[in-house]
Amino acid sequence: MGHVAAQTWILTGSPENLEASRALGFTLVGLKERRRNQAEAMEPGDRVIHYVTRTMAFAASLRLTGELFEDRTPVWPGKPGAADAYPWRFAAEPELVLVQERWLPAEAVSTRLEHIRKWPPEHWKLAFQGQIRPIGAADAAVLLEAMGARAGAAA
Repeated sequence: MGHVAAQTWILTGSPENLEASRALGFTLVGLKERRRNQAEAMEPGDRVIHYVTRTMAFAASLRLTGELFEDRTPVWPGKPGAADAYPWRFAAEPELVLVQERWLPAEAVSTRLEHIRKWPPEHWKLAFQGQIRPIGAADAAVLLEAMGARAGAAA
């Protein structure tokens, strides 16, 4: 007990990696070899929001359900020719998963996210370079609300 409010992380990945996660029912999160420090900062209860490269959109929100473990069984394709097994892993459960037509374009919320405002407006995409980053509670609320609205629109 005594866990501070859950931290929200944005996980950047390719559409192919997202599909691999979807095939597992969004029950597994994996971080790259060099992301061990971030992995060690993540805890059960934390939220992970999937940001998809190329489409530049948010696709899903998960909750970590277990502690960090190491596993090098191939799951995610990663970049062609890149030998990275995403070994730092967590069990997870889906919180909110959008069908592709309803993914939230990052541009739709870019002016409302504190995280993005650290960059000049024309370079907002740099906010999502690198695989993982923590965001503040206000940004997490903006993303969840906007993603939830898009999910609800399908009803």
